[in-house]
Amino acid sequence: MRVITGSARGRVLKALSGDSVRPTGDRAKEGIFSAVQFDIEGRRVLDLFAGSGQLGIEALSRGAAEAVFVDADAAATATVRENLLTTGLGENAQVVRSDAIAYLRTCADTFGLIFIDPPYQSGLQAKCLELCGPLLAPGGSVICETAAGHPLPEKTGGLARYRSYRYGKTAVTIYRRDATP
Repeated sequence: MRVITGSARGRVLKALSGDSVRPTGDRAKEGIFSAVQFDIEGRRVLDLFAGSGQLGIEALSRGAAEAVFVDADAAATATVRENLLTTGLGENAQVVRSDAIAYLRTCADTFGLIFIDPPYQSGLQAKCLELCGPLLAPGGSVICETAAGHPLPEKTGGLARYRSYRYGKTAVTIYRRDATP
């Protein structure tokens, strides 16, 4: 697992081990960042279910102003910190060990990009989407990963589906603010 481009391009990131871990595949990661490439620079990023932190780190490498990494697992937050040191991107990052739902319920910040990538079978995607609307800055995007064929709502929490992509067994859905009255 490597950083694709930007200031930390080519740096190898440490991955978590275990059967419950599923890092975003290279093809899906490239597709995600292709879709939001003009929406990254200068933005605040929230990486929920951060795991190794690869999505938030990629955004920082591409010019995001700041990233907040949230994961409930101690090994995951330690891995994110290690990867931030490896890439030299820790100065503009905050690592929070917390349940994602609890974090979303108490967060008062706004973000230009929000990544949601929980374990596919957890059912947490829809709940997180519902809570992300108030945290999304104007013009921002929420990027949600699921197993292909897993239905996500068309609209929820002030968000509306903008685009969907499929990369093998992975589906990526981008949400933006719901523009309908």
